[in-house]
Amino acid sequence: MASIDYDSKIPNNVNLSDDRRLQRALEEWQPNFINWWMEMGPEGFQADDVYLRTAVSVDKDGWAHFGHVKMPDYRWGIFLAPTQGERKVNFGDHMGEDAWQQVPGDYRNALRRIIVTQGDTEPASVEQQRLLGHSAPSLYDLRNLFQVNVEEGRHLWAMVYLLHSYFGRDGREEAEALLDRRSGDSDSPRILGAFNEPIADWLSFFCFTTFTDRDGKYQLRALAESGFDPLARTCTFMLTEEAHHMFVGQTGVERILQRTAEATRGGADPRSVGGVPFEMVQRAVNLWYSLSLDLFGGEDSSNAALFFGAGLKGRDQERKCAEHLALEEHYTLERVVGDRLVREEIPLRRAMNEVLRDAYVNDCEKVVRSWNRTLEEVGSDFRVSLPHRRFNRAQGLYAGMSFSPEGEMVSAEAFEASRGSWLPTEEDRAYMRSLQDRAYTRPGEFAPWISPPARGIEGMPLDFEYVRFCR
Repeated sequence: MASIDYDSKIPNNVNLSDDRRLQRALEEWQPNFINWWMEMGPEGFQADDVYLRTAVSVDKDGWAHFGHVKMPDYRWGIFLAPTQGERKVNFGDHMGEDAWQQVPGDYRNALRRIIVTQGDTEPASVEQQRLLGHSAPSLYDLRNLFQVNVEEGRHLWAMVYLLHSYFGRDGREEAEALLDRRSGDSDSPRILGAFNEPIADWLSFFCFTTFTDRDGKYQLRALAESGFDPLARTCTFMLTEEAHHMFVGQTGVERILQRTAEATRGGADPRSVGGVPFEMVQRAVNLWYSLSLDLFGGEDSSNAALFFGAGLKGRDQERKCAEHLALEEHYTLERVVGDRLVREEIPLRRAMNEVLRDAYVNDCEKVVRSWNRTLEEVGSDFRVSLPHRRFNRAQGLYAGMSFSPEGEMVSAEAFEASRGSWLPTEEDRAYMRSLQDRAYTRPGEFAPWISPPARGIEGMPLDFEYVRFCR
């Protein structure tokens, strides 16, 4: 099951040729996907050769091939991680039962909702980022953008395969709808709020791939525990590709911070040397971190309890948890009552979104510590911080309420008065546009507002021709 059939029209390791009806359905969907990609994928670069990695196996070692390819010719396919023996449901009310190879009837709607929501995020991010190539800070960064884009496209294929394979006509209709919605569209937006936000500059892109793709990591890790075996195996392999997306974001922000720190050692104004002010980076961090916190859902959630109890979605690294039923345990939340915060215990199952968010917050704190180590090494006194999880929330217990980045309750008027200090402003966006008024596309050339990376891709030098332009 580790090798991938590349002779098929749709590369796969699921023996697609054995199910002619499914194969035909997916081959009929494929042209619609390509049409969507040509319309909503990276604008102006479809004819260029990009140094991309392509999955050629699902083994942990040697799973990818690197080479120049035109993005529309990329071999998007269907790849599931290998089976793990006689796998069991390892949490919830069905713990100990054989993992499901077919959709359990009682949970059909819930499982379809999970898959559609995950699937909707994949094309959304491609749509958000489609114009960034025209302001790329280097060929290295341009290639990384396109690598993220094509792999988000493959992750869409992963969810579409599940919809087509296990949900009949409903699944086929949902698969079509994944191509019909558009990020930021007023009539047919993407399902989740963060995926309707514009990404018009590279600081936003790097924050998105740091924080929003990191949310994706934890959602996939929770789904990789699923008692529905095809979903678990699909998400397990997706995690292999997702790691690079977070690397792009984390190192991208770090390189911006490093460049600003180096350029202002003598006390220069960052703007005077073409750098990105530290405070501007902090505001972008505040925005994308808070948007990404919303993606976990409500802190007190009956849906989360249902998904866990049904064995559909577990905790991060569920196998390492002390127990797997979560029937007797409780979780302490802070609710707003009047003008104060009140601690309240709720059943642990209802707090599963918050449990997953806790793991995410801890991971993000590690990222920020690594950025701050870089700032310290360069000799800067500035330190990046994460806002409190109550700040700028649009989902859950704190939605629509006013909190400072430190998590203190403030009036709506006070929040608005400080908005420009806490969140990106139109002036920030205009300044980023002025920095990114052109692309840096000569091999080895980097924009003055970002430091070169420590090394190239797959052992290639920094001045390698990561993108070969046809024009």
